[in-house]
Amino acid sequence: MFEFSWPWLFLLLPLPLLLLLLKPAASSAQTRLRIPSFAQHNLATHSFEQGTRKLSIFEWALWLLLVTAAANPTWLDEPISLPNEGRDIMLAVDLSGSMTEQDMAYNGQYVDRLTMVKAVLSDFIEQRQGDRLGLILFGDTAFLQTPLTRDVKTVSKMLSESQIGLVGRATAIGDALGLSVKRFANKDKSNRIVVLLTDGQNTAGNLKPEDALLLAREEGIKVYTIGVGSDNRRGFSLFNMGGMSGGSLDESLLKDIAEQTGGLYFRAKDVAGLQQIYAELDKLEPISADEQTFRPQSSLFYYPLLIAILLISLKILLSTLRALKEPS
Repeated sequence: MFEFSWPWLFLLLPLPLLLLLLKPAASSAQTRLRIPSFAQHNLATHSFEQGTRKLSIFEWALWLLLVTAAANPTWLDEPISLPNEGRDIMLAVDLSGSMTEQDMAYNGQYVDRLTMVKAVLSDFIEQRQGDRLGLILFGDTAFLQTPLTRDVKTVSKMLSESQIGLVGRATAIGDALGLSVKRFANKDKSNRIVVLLTDGQNTAGNLKPEDALLLAREEGIKVYTIGVGSDNRRGFSLFNMGGMSGGSLDESLLKDIAEQTGGLYFRAKDVAGLQQIYAELDKLEPISADEQTFRPQSSLFYYPLLIAILLISLKILLSTLRALKEPS
């Protein structure tokens, strides 16, 4: 369907004529509206006699094209239905110092834990079409990096830009879980899920994990916990050069959180361990929401604008050629 964004701009079409009528007639010059560059190149050759206060056909056509471009002609395509089923998933990722330990095998080499988490989670995020994702990063405390959104590309970008030590070197699991629960407020009509990834135990924060667990249970939020770290420690960490990582994984706490909220616990010793959560989350039945539609639209203002520019260029070219042919 074709329409104009600002059709009221066509009310400006009589403006040049009104300006001519309001302008006092001059006895020795033309009173019609002129553009200096037009006059220099003799662009108004189709005007009526001097003193009749009328615009040339060329000037009227040019004005019509410019007003049409300003009104922004737009083509509207057929409505497209947006996904109306999905899940609300909050990702809580540990950025503590121990995540620098290079004990994870990925693509034939050992990488640090955060690098492996980023690689696997980025693929997981891209597959969440129709779901709303959010991102929480935690260390000494927890902060919201990305609120719940269907813009999965932004979530993936924010995750890729995260750095170890950004919020300290400790591990505030309670704060991360509590903040996740808080961000799910007033979102009852959804499968509310928290995916919490950590390689340590709670060593910081204002909220105890047990208190955060109670909040999650009261709100009916499922928590999937993932313990990151290989059994084959290679003994290198950026924040603990030459020694073992500073924190040990508290699997009992992670299992307890998952079991009491109806989620699952995974031990991610390698890439395969992390990827198990894909199938588990896909088993959850998406919650239907109100149908939403999107109607793609294409702006066409540049067509009349381009025609106007071409007409002016052609007129200037013809006037220049005519002037060159005339004898001096």
